[in-house]
Amino acid sequence: MTAALPLRATHDADAWENPMGLMGFEFVEFTSPTPGLLEAVFEKLGFTLVARHRSKDVLLYRQNQINFILNREPASQAAYFGAEHGPSACGLAFRVKDSHQAYRRALELGAQPIEIPTGPMELRLPAIKCIGGAPLYLIDRFEDGKSIYDIDFDFLPGVDRRPVGHGLNEIDHLTHNVYRGRMGFWANFYEKLFNFREIRYFDIQGEYTGLTSKAMTAPDGKIRIPLNEEAKQGGGQIEEFLMQFNGEGIQHIALICDSLVEVVDKLGLASVPLAPAPNDIYYDMLDTRLPGHGQNVAELQARGILLDGTTADGTPRLLLQIFSTPMLGPVFFEFIERQGNYREGFGEGNFKALFESLERDQIRRGVLQTQA
Repeated sequence: MTAALPLRATHDADAWENPMGLMGFEFVEFTSPTPGLLEAVFEKLGFTLVARHRSKDVLLYRQNQINFILNREPASQAAYFGAEHGPSACGLAFRVKDSHQAYRRALELGAQPIEIPTGPMELRLPAIKCIGGAPLYLIDRFEDGKSIYDIDFDFLPGVDRRPVGHGLNEIDHLTHNVYRGRMGFWANFYEKLFNFREIRYFDIQGEYTGLTSKAMTAPDGKIRIPLNEEAKQGGGQIEEFLMQFNGEGIQHIALICDSLVEVVDKLGLASVPLAPAPNDIYYDMLDTRLPGHGQNVAELQARGILLDGTTADGTPRLLLQIFSTPMLGPVFFEFIERQGNYREGFGEGNFKALFESLERDQIRRGVLQTQA
């Protein structure tokens, strides 16, 4: 794997202009043409149904600060998205200081508006067209008691409004898969509208296929959007996703926690399908690759948890991560823990190992043909 240095140096968050007033992710919206599929997936992941929309067939699932919206409304933007792409993440939302100002600025900069029909006494949520035609909502009502959910939803009686679940806390990043040649378009989309910056660039080559990836981060330091594009030779994982998904879209949703070991044990008990562990050599090399990391290697290996980061200055700044296998068509989930204020890494040291494991899975399933 070759990983180029960031095109721009890391900036002080206070000096990084935030013209849209970004303040993190608010929710991810999901759809599925198969009834009951998403509900079962969310429950396995530790989410609880906490509220129902007052006038639409829309549900709110929560785990700590993570909001998953399940849109089952017929003849809706979500339903049409699901008919085209299958079970998927069909929308995303950013928190902003002023949604009207942010929406107006986005349109002035060339964003395409998406009108979401509303019923009587229902909030109109401003949205613009994003990856795969999905709406990107701009939300400025997110404080408990004053949020969009307090206005448009009825909370279920006797249910904790912030259930702990398996211990997943927040959305860390949403990775997009894009057509070859389109990475620049989507990088410019986030740069122009929201002042994202490219903080990592990867060019990963497996034995048979490859991909390039740009990791984009917002000025608030809380919203991260990696962009993946198939390498020139084609036939790889990104191309397979695009074929299965019928277009560009959110490839995986990464959720962050305080203790990944504990979360993985709970995911296992809930029968969440997790990616197989790398071979023994991966774990044998951890002490050499990350000297002084301070982690219990046997504990990580027993669960298949990957480790990355830096220990160069004697202070471990680490990323622990593990992936599910695809759970919504080709869409999967990532579970991570960040230690030592390691905010910007995406597990680049693990990318090649992960890429090659997925490549082997493609060979096993007969998707990727190799020469004898």
